[in-house]
Amino acid sequence: MEFYTLASGSSGNCTLIRGQNASILVDAGISCRKITSRLRSVGVELADVDGIFITHTHSDHICGLKVLLKQYTGRIYASAGAGEDLLSRVETLRPDQLSVLIPEQPVEVSALEVTGFSTPHDAPGSMGYHIREGSRRFAIATDLGCIQPNIVSMISGVHAAILEANHDPDWLREGPYPYQLQQRILGMYGHLSNEVCGELAVELVRSGAGVLVLGHLSRENNAPERAYDVVADYLATAGLEEQVRLLVAPRDDIGGPYPV
Repeated sequence: MEFYTLASGSSGNCTLIRGQNASILVDAGISCRKITSRLRSVGVELADVDGIFITHTHSDHICGLKVLLKQYTGRIYASAGAGEDLLSRVETLRPDQLSVLIPEQPVEVSALEVTGFSTPHDAPGSMGYHIREGSRRFAIATDLGCIQPNIVSMISGVHAAILEANHDPDWLREGPYPYQLQQRILGMYGHLSNEVCGELAVELVRSGAGVLVLGHLSRENNAPERAYDVVADYLATAGLEEQVRLLVAPRDDIGGPYPV
């Protein structure tokens, strides 16, 4: 199993996970043209995608879905809350095309086992995903206001993960965002700072993760070098820097392939 980030940032998110006999997308937050072009560049046609899993319904995770569904006839997976919101907002999504996920109950997509888990974010039915193929395990945990016990339980023991490193708190407080937006991002249902991402990274490497990709970086309130340095410092302080490959996903380009 391997994964690619087709985009990862506050302006758009889409991830391809490719197993031996199945390929899935998580989110469709960039244009249909970019999704299909970037899939082709790594040897995947849209028709080859066995399912699209939606984390939540903010535009940077679904803005390409309306046009994509004019071409894509496969299954769309989301929680009950996110699914209801999708049906009200994406007129090209047919009700019979939507599969509703129950948190922490896996579904099978060919040889991939996908399990959604609830995440604290200000969108209905927000989820992260744990994906397993055979003995290999991968997780996507972004758009988190905080780290809750269910998240740690669901992603501990993965071999690779995409973790949110959205912002530097000082940069956010001193930056151009209005106070109300700053408080939303810093709140329990907002986004993870580099520092909290570093704490979670230490937990995951201690439980066996060998590849961590930092994602969903804010363009205004973070920088790839800043996110990497903060998380790397947490890993070094814990004596774990030699046990993991730490990378930062490009905001608007293909990253990978990353092995699981």
